[in-house]
Amino acid sequence: MATAQDMRIGDAAAALGVETHVLRHWESMGLLAPPRSSSGHRSYTEEILDYARVIQKLQRTGLSLDQIRQLGRGGCEDRQAMLAQRRAEVRERIALLEATDRFLGHLAACDHPVISECPQCSDFAARSHSRREFR
Repeated sequence: MATAQDMRIGDAAAALGVETHVLRHWESMGLLAPPRSSSGHRSYTEEILDYARVIQKLQRTGLSLDQIRQLGRGGCEDRQAMLAQRRAEVRERIALLEATDRFLGHLAACDHPVISECPQCSDFAARSHSRREFR
């Protein structure tokens, strides 16, 4: 494998665990701008690889590539607003998963022969219907 200073796209993709078309796509979207050699080959430095790793992390948080691009271009207030919205979505998802876990835990221990006749199951269903805990 080449060094980070002269790493070509195939080596960079392997180092990041992605396909080369992913790096080309990120470049086409304006997320990465690897310099080109005199022969036109992309050259991936450690700094560019680190930025690509940040993109991967941000994708894992559920941000789209367009949102990631906006983070890099927007001001501090825009970034804070976008991230506050994403964090609210994550907290909502966590609450849904916790409620789902409680419900499944109860179902696993429920000894009612017909689950719909269980008062606690009915209570879970009534709360989830009114608060949209379960979808």
